Amino acid sequence: MSVVNSIDGTTGLFTTGNGVASVGTALGLTAARRTLPTTQVFTSGSGTYTTPANCLYLEIELAGGGGGGGGSGTAAAGTGGTGGNTTFSTFTANGGLGGTGAAAGLNAGGSGGTASGGSINLSGANGFGTVNQTTPTVGGPGGNNSFFAGAGSSTSTVGNIGVPNTGGGGAGGGMISGTAPASGGGGGGSCRGYINTPSATYSYAVGVGGTAGTAGTSGNVGALGGSGIIVVREYYN
Repeated sequence: MSVVNSIDGTTGLFTTGNGVASVGTALGLTAARRTLPTTQVFTSGSGTYTTPANCLYLEIELAGGGGGGGGSGTAAAGTGGTGGNTTFSTFTANGGLGGTGAAAGLNAGGSGGTASGGSINLSGANGFGTVNQTTPTVGGPGGNNSFFAGAGSSTSTVGNIGVPNTGGGGAGGGMISGTAPASGGGGGGSCRGYINTPSATYSYAVGVGGTAGTAGTSGNVGALGGSGIIVVREYYN
C-alpha cells in the first residue's frame, strides 16, 4: 500500500472540512453533502419558509396571480380584478391587471404583471382585447404567464377561468347577440433567481387570482384569474 506524504505539494498534518470527511484512509463527501436536491412548492397563502439543514443554496421561481376577465354586456359591465403579488424574500412577481368590462368600441385587455429581484424577471403577457360586434363572438383570452398559459377564449358564455397556480389571466365574458364581448385579464409576472448563502427563514406570500368582472346588461360574467405559485429548489452539494 502506498503512503501519501503530500497533497497538491503541501505536506504535514491534514484535517477535513467544508463537506469532506474521512473514513479510515478514504476521503469523500459527508452524508449531508451527498443529499439530493429537494423541492418545496407553495400554492396559496403566506407564511415563513425554513431553510433545510445543510442546504448550500436555493433556486426560486415565482408567478404572480393573473388578472380577472372583464364582464360582457350592453352596459354597466365590470372590469376584472388585479391579480395578487407573489413574494419570497426580495423576489416579487406582480399580478396582472383585469380585463376591461365590455363597452362600445375597443375593450382593452389587462396589462401583464411585472417582476423584480430575480436573475430573470419577465412580465406577463397582456390579455386579449375585443371590439364591439353585432353578432355573437368570443370573449378575449387571458394573457400568459412566462411559465404557463392563460385561459382560452369563451364563446357566448361566462369566461374561462385561469387555471389555479399558473398565474394565467382569466378570459373575458363572451358576447350574447347584440351585446359587446369583454377582454381577458393580463398574465402575472414571473421571476427566477438564486440565493447563494441562505438565511434560516424567509417570508413568502402567494398571489391570488384576480376577481371576475361582473356581467353587464344581457351579458356574461368574466372569469377568475389563475392564482400564483412559488417553487423553491434546495441544493446541498
